[in-house]
Amino acid sequence: MPAMPAEGSGMIAAGTAPLINKFFYQRSLRIRVLLTQLPLTVSVLLVLAVAIFFHPETMANPLFQLGLLMHALLLAACVLVPWERIPYPSFLVIPYLDFVAVGFSRQGSIETITGLGMLAVFPVFWLAASGLARRTAIVVSFVAMLMIVWVPVVAEAGPISGQALARPMLLPLITLAIAITVSVMTTSMAAQRHILLAKDAQFRAALAASRAREQLLDAIVETITVGLVAVDADGHDIMLNRKQKKFHQLAAPAGNPDPSEQELLIFAPDQKTALPLAERPVQRAVGGDSFTDMLIWIGQGAGSRALSATARPIGDDAGRPAGSVVAFYDVTELVNALAAKDDFVSNISHEFRTPLTSILGYIGLALEDAQTLPPAVVQYLKVAERNADRLLDLVSDLLSVATHALDIKPRHADMAELIELCLDSAAPRATDNRVTLINECHGPLMAIFDVGRIGQVLDNLISNAIKYSPDGGSVAVRAWVQEGQLLCEVQDNGIGMDEAETAEAFTKFFRAGAVRRSAIPGVGLGLLITKTILESHGGTIELHSELGVGTRVRFTLPMGGTELPAQTVDGGEVGNLTLSGAGALISSPNAL
Repeated sequence: MPAMPAEGSGMIAAGTAPLINKFFYQRSLRIRVLLTQLPLTVSVLLVLAVAIFFHPETMANPLFQLGLLMHALLLAACVLVPWERIPYPSFLVIPYLDFVAVGFSRQGSIETITGLGMLAVFPVFWLAASGLARRTAIVVSFVAMLMIVWVPVVAEAGPISGQALARPMLLPLITLAIAITVSVMTTSMAAQRHILLAKDAQFRAALAASRAREQLLDAIVETITVGLVAVDADGHDIMLNRKQKKFHQLAAPAGNPDPSEQELLIFAPDQKTALPLAERPVQRAVGGDSFTDMLIWIGQGAGSRALSATARPIGDDAGRPAGSVVAFYDVTELVNALAAKDDFVSNISHEFRTPLTSILGYIGLALEDAQTLPPAVVQYLKVAERNADRLLDLVSDLLSVATHALDIKPRHADMAELIELCLDSAAPRATDNRVTLINECHGPLMAIFDVGRIGQVLDNLISNAIKYSPDGGSVAVRAWVQEGQLLCEVQDNGIGMDEAETAEAFTKFFRAGAVRRSAIPGVGLGLLITKTILESHGGTIELHSELGVGTRVRFTLPMGGTELPAQTVDGGEVGNLTLSGAGALISSPNAL
């Protein structure tokens, strides 16, 4: 029998939990009252049929007739009374009156139809399952059934014995047990229903939030100017955003609207070499590779575009590979700008070389008559010649940046002598900056290196140390031999850099924040060229700096047992600007 739960506890709003409310709790209160009364009504109709066909004399009994009339009136009340408009518990009058109707029906047919009192089980179920005043419902059910079985005993003529009262007690006790059982089960079911409703509400809220996040993510993915593609572990596309679909169409060969990965027009950074299938970004990602800023070109002709590809793997809950996400960023304008910049640097450097060569030529002519010139003038001309040579070297370095090469001509030389020359050349500028130069290198230190290039390294490091000590201080240069290597160190107590800036010091065109905010000039190539020169000699360089304390740069060179042949060394990052470095385009504090 359907239960009639209490308002606010068992009454469930339509649509809240479709699985629970589908057949009963979505109905109106009037329908639910009728459905709850209907089992008793059907049972009474069956009793009526038995009485008509088998015990017609029962139909003449006034009490039986009164009971049938009450059942009919109660059924009509279930249909006609607007239960939604009157106080909610009012419908419980129906099961209470059902006890009376069952009592009359039983008393009117007690001589012909036995067991009719069991019809009282229906209102007992109703009251016990209603969720309203459970204890009262149990007590009323027991008392009502007790009255149904005791009234005939009391109505009989003669004395009432305890045995006569005890004889029909089984039915009230069974009714009591049923009422308690139904009440307990209803309470448990109501609690479970509330738990299910709470979980259902949580699930619906989570589902709504998930849908909202999914819609937001979809909007973001479709709005950004980065092409995104997600693939599963087998390489099948899971998701492509609108930008990636445009890239895919651009990479498709003419006349092939739906090409395979191998048919796509994807080229290496030279725009000519077609990338093998295994080296293409999506295939690398499917293979489990994780990479950043992989430069490729897609398409052909004027419509080709340069893309920077970045891939990151996707893992499942167990940590197993489940696919990958690849992002493609259009960097065509940046790549073209860098190429134009290299052309500009190359052209300007060529233009600088002509007047510098002329200056050096005239200084050389002047020094041919050094005997006729005052000693101070000769010294000035030599300093000018040395710095003009240095400027010419710097111009050559700019050309190396554009042409990706540095010329290395190693020979036996004395590092101590080179350090002394570099310090003498830097002395005037140190004086201007109130910086004291300290030479801590003693004795000859012979090794095999390119004197001009290592001199350029020392000039750059000493110049930087002086330049970035604007408030005075000291710059110490030391060199020594350790474990078959020549070590050299330049240390200052200038403005220094923080940890993040130190990590970027060798990046092309990088300059620290404090330097950019000052009037100290520089373009941010010095340390990168220095690193390239040292690596071309088989050496290393490391930098330690602390903001407001100073900077220490140490480099190493192999001592060498034989002369190294002259060589042209690929400039590496000097000529090949990585995309991560291109994003900054800011200069180094230790710069030209």
